[in-house]
Amino acid sequence: MSLALRDARPGDEGVVARFIRELAQYEKLSHEVVVDEASLTTHLFGERPAAYVVIAEWDGAPAGFALYFFTFSTFLGRPSLYLEDLFVRPALRGKGIGEALLRSLAARAIERGCGRMEWSVLDWNEPALGFYKKLGAVPMKDWTVHRVTGPALDALARRMPPEGGDGSI
Repeated sequence: MSLALRDARPGDEGVVARFIRELAQYEKLSHEVVVDEASLTTHLFGERPAAYVVIAEWDGAPAGFALYFFTFSTFLGRPSLYLEDLFVRPALRGKGIGEALLRSLAARAIERGCGRMEWSVLDWNEPALGFYKKLGAVPMKDWTVHRVTGPALDALARRMPPEGGDGSI
């Protein structure tokens, strides 16, 4: 039995899309998935990649993935690595694949000069919460995630500043 990690490359869009769908099914969020391979081609392998993927293979077969991107911490004055998705196929959990993916991302974060790695976890996902805690992750209890998407995002982008204002804070 062998584990190998590699960066995703053009041609892996189908594998990444399947992992995203499997993760969404596990998280009971399949109804929210609209990703397609063309979008992944553009945003992972296009002229200006928005995110990056590490694929884990167990005995040569796709076993899991980590999708991440870089943000910036104004308080630290340094970049941060944000883990958007980490998924290991259920039949292969417990073999160190998830930990290997996170170690790989931690090394990339250090190489890039990042001051931290961050990610979100669903409150009910006790196996993931326990796994991350075991690796030294600390939940950010005083923070709440906010999201603007779909029609609300469109409306916000078109919103006019108040009369007499210039739209600044």
